[in-house]
Amino acid sequence: MCRGLDALPITCLERAKELKALFGSLLQKSDHNIIGQSKKCEKHRLNEDEPLKWKESFEKLLSSQNGLCLFRAFLVSEFSEENIAFYLACEDYRTSKPSKMAAKAKRIFDDFICCDAPREVNLDHVTKAITKDKLEQPSQSCFDLAQAKIYTLMEKDCYPRFLKSSTYLEVSRKSKTA
Repeated sequence: MCRGLDALPITCLERAKELKALFGSLLQKSDHNIIGQSKKCEKHRLNEDEPLKWKESFEKLLSSQNGLCLFRAFLVSEFSEENIAFYLACEDYRTSKPSKMAAKAKRIFDDFICCDAPREVNLDHVTKAITKDKLEQPSQSCFDLAQAKIYTLMEKDCYPRFLKSSTYLEVSRKSKTA
């Protein structure tokens, strides 16, 4: 879903610029701070052939802490960060304790799926309805269909654009010459 600059919090834009700058000097430093899935700063080292592996498959990109971080920054710059945020929220949800599932499921639905959600992802009406029905009895799999659709959307649309982006091309070029 495309939004104007006014709809995006300035902190997201600042964070995208910060991440882009961070990855620009990534190969020149042995240690650096990266915001990962847990949103905590952790030290990671970028293996020089790591960016080349991201090109092999979308799954390899997402399984790399560094790749995920750079992809997320790319999505922020494209005003579609809600896709990866939803995907990661679903991953986190699967590992939730049963006692917390109902509250987390409602939060995910309200944030990403319901009409006029603040970070609404692009899902068809049928998928939204099926997901809403499954929330009546939350289980680990209640977001599987919606998550799969967003994964496919990112894999077929966002991922190819990411691989052609100046940010990725610069990081992969630096890794080849390192």
